[in-house]
Amino acid sequence: LRYCPPLAVCVLQLLHMSVFSQSFSPCGRYLAAGNNYGEIALFSLSAALSPDATVQSQKPVLTFTAHEGPVFTLISSDCHLLSAGNGEISAWSWTELIKKVTVSLNTQQPGKQHDLIIPEINAMIINPRDNSLVVGGGDNNVHILDLEHGVFKSVLQGHSDYIHCVSVREREADILSGSEDGAVRIWDSRMDQSVHCIEVYKYESCARPQYGKWISCVTTDSDWMLCGGGPSLSLWHLRSLSPTSIFPLTGCQRQAAFHQDMVLTAGGSSDHIEVFTNLSYRAFSLSF
Repeated sequence: LRYCPPLAVCVLQLLHMSVFSQSFSPCGRYLAAGNNYGEIALFSLSAALSPDATVQSQKPVLTFTAHEGPVFTLISSDCHLLSAGNGEISAWSWTELIKKVTVSLNTQQPGKQHDLIIPEINAMIINPRDNSLVVGGGDNNVHILDLEHGVFKSVLQGHSDYIHCVSVREREADILSGSEDGAVRIWDSRMDQSVHCIEVYKYESCARPQYGKWISCVTTDSDWMLCGGGPSLSLWHLRSLSPTSIFPLTGCQRQAAFHQDMVLTAGGSSDHIEVFTNLSYRAFSLSF
């Protein structure tokens, strides 16, 4: 028999839940989200976005414990979902997850296999231009792992505090990183150099001093950047390096993503994931 915790415990868990990570399936029909309890939830986007959607359609089709600590980051390859937390990266088969089979295919601890020690892996993303894994963590640096040879080939240095998030701007060969220092840095991956530094908290329209200056989520679709954390969740035009939309959401967003035709999803200090179907309209919320 499956153990069911008391209702009061479940309510407390929801009240203290934070969504740290999310990733879309390769087919685009599912969204995986990770929380501070080490759980990964799988949502059916096709059901949630259907004209016939119900409240149940916005609930997970699968929830399982993936790590002992928080699931700080999730990314998808063509076949696998990669999850990471306290120095540990695990791989899961999307085919099996959709069938509700939750067996880890592989678990790696980079600090034990390399001289590089990352106390926490907060962010990672695959750069398809050179088949590398971009990793951001608690040592203030961005590390580039050559996936073909399994070795770290470069380190991007410039942040002065903990890195929370990374993203890849594929068309321009740029890497974006957001840090506790309040900056989003844009790196030219061909030269391993920082080419722009955007201090979001210094923009009056974005600043929220009561929450701090830290950047906890950043994502891009090449022309646009979405970022937030202490400062308000905001949409930036990267050609002009200026904010164009400020989203009036309470709390701090810890994860955000673009999906297909400008569908945005953002999660943070609650059990909810907000879904926007255009740049200014929140359509509905998904919840654990």
